[in-house]
This record gives sequence, structure tokens and C-alpha cells, in this order.
Amino acid sequence: MLAVTSAWTPVRRARGVTLPELCVVLAVAAIALAVAAPDLRDLVRTEQLKAAAGDLFAAIDLARAQALARGRQVKLVPLDPPGADWRLGWRVFDDRDGDGRPGADELIAEHGPLPAGIAVDFAFTNAAPPYYIAYNGAGRSCADGNSAAARWGTVSLFHGGRIRRIKINMLGRARVCDPARDAGCDGAPAPP
Repeated sequence: MLAVTSAWTPVRRARGVTLPELCVVLAVAAIALAVAAPDLRDLVRTEQLKAAAGDLFAAIDLARAQALARGRQVKLVPLDPPGADWRLGWRVFDDRDGDGRPGADELIAEHGPLPAGIAVDFAFTNAAPPYYIAYNGAGRSCADGNSAAARWGTVSLFHGGRIRRIKINMLGRARVCDPARDAGCDGAPAPP
């Protein structure tokens, strides 16, 4: 009797991708990234602007709440020594001694610099530096030297062609608005 043995063995293929396939995938990914990059930059700018406006609005709200809780004037001022540049950050403090600068025991909160490219314009009833937002013990926006004198206006933030404004009325109530979609959101024009 004759025995038959099978010499048949399956051929194994290497798993993975070939160099041409890899080149095609990389080319498609590069094109998709090039198309999406401008939109991503615009999205980042929009989110940076929203965050900056939200942080400043929260500081204004904190100053008002602290003024009400303490029953005396609380200020929000830029960190910039001349008091004119909000981009460098700001502080909220209880100005007990009335010198316009926070002492160690007077500081309530502090915020660091805003992202590069954000511009800020300050337009209140008294538009001359030093800039500040002050609230009296009744929670009303007031002048530095006179807690009974109402002080209102708009802080505008600009970034990448977008604008957010924080408007403070005579009673001291603040709101954030976007002039592209909200009526009554007027203010300074965007810088060139």
C-alpha cells in the first residue's frame, strides 16, 4: 500500500500596511489638517475670548457680592501699576484704608494675564485712568471717592474679530453680551 503525505502548507501573509498605502493615508490626513487649521484657530480664539469675558464677569460679580456682604466699598482694579491695562490681570479687594491699593489683609481675589491677542477697552462715566470698578455696601456701582455717586459703563474684550462686552448699569448689575447677536450691546469699536 502506498502512503500519500500532504506537502501542502498554507502561505502566510505579513500583516500591516504597505508603504504606498501609508503615503496615501498621510497625504489625506495632511490635506484634512490644512483645511481644518484655520477653523481650529478661530475656535481657540473664540473660546479664549469667552473664557476671558467669563472670568472678568465673575470678578465683577464677586466684587459686588463682597461689597454687599461686608457692607462697604469693594474694588476691582487692573494689575497694571498705572491702572489702565486689564490684559495684565486684575484684583478684587476691600479698600479699608482708602488708598486705592490692596494691603495683605484686604485682597479678596486676583486673576493673572489674559491670553495673547486679547484687547480690552474700558468706557465708564469717568473714562480717564486709573480704571476701576467699585461697589458700595448696597451693591451699586459707585465712584471711588463717593460711594453715593453712580458709575456705569462698558468693558469690551476683542479677539480674532470677535467682541464680548460686559455692561454695568446704574444699579451695578452686570451682563455679558455679544454685539453680533444681542441688541443693546453697543460700545467701543474693535481696535484696528
